[in-house]
Amino acid sequence: MSELKSIEQLKTPNTRTSLAIDFKKLGLEKGMVVIVHSSLSSFGWICGGPVAVIQALMDVVGEEGTIVMPTQTGDNSDPSSWQNPPVPEEWWPIIRNEMPAYDPKVTPTRAMGKIVETFRTYPNVKRSFHPAYSFAAWGKHAEYVLTEQPLESGFGPQSPLAKIYELDGYVLLLGVGHDSNTSLHLAEHAIDMPKMVRKGAAMIEDGERVWKTFEEIEYNSDVFEELGKDFEVKHQINLLIIGNADCKLMSQRYLVNFGRDWLQNKHSNE
Repeated sequence: MSELKSIEQLKTPNTRTSLAIDFKKLGLEKGMVVIVHSSLSSFGWICGGPVAVIQALMDVVGEEGTIVMPTQTGDNSDPSSWQNPPVPEEWWPIIRNEMPAYDPKVTPTRAMGKIVETFRTYPNVKRSFHPAYSFAAWGKHAEYVLTEQPLESGFGPQSPLAKIYELDGYVLLLGVGHDSNTSLHLAEHAIDMPKMVRKGAAMIEDGERVWKTFEEIEYNSDVFEELGKDFEVKHQINLLIIGNADCKLMSQRYLVNFGRDWLQNKHSNE
């Protein structure tokens, strides 16, 4: 959508102040721990763009709260599994040898959106060290949320998602659906005998760049939209249109608990 078109669709502009007011109406509160998934373009025109969104979120939750965003780097992965787009097989060893090692201060996100990419470099925002499934966080519990993230369990126990669960945090969807709801990957770890796959990433180990291979469950978000719709039927969530964006706020713990049962039942019936 062009910038002119997004302006024409709004009666008044979205601003840091108006966004903060709307986030409070949605149910966001001071002191909350919240993982945010977002689409900047879904709002329509915003005075200040992604910076205004981030500032508004910080204004509402305050320094006693915690904001978390996934900062994934899907291109730092084994090229044999790439589909969007795939690359020729003869390129695979070259990519494994030449992919720059993940650096939390330097490595950009991939396909995570402008709000996330801006948040990643924002003052006082910290980032985890997982080479593919990193998270960034700001606020009171940022250090705790990011402290551990096992290489072989990027979205599982001890991951930032599990820490948000322990802190009884919330999921905030800003103009995106449950197919972007990363917390549901934590629920996948409850499936009996999940499919395991070999993965790889470029990272620093003992001060040297290495191509590290590891085994992890095969994450699959294809059913997350269906799962999320079923969750919304059975659990109360907060809904509000902000600008042009459909926004949702929900308990991450309730969502993950529901997702564990839902995914296990689906897995058992396959």
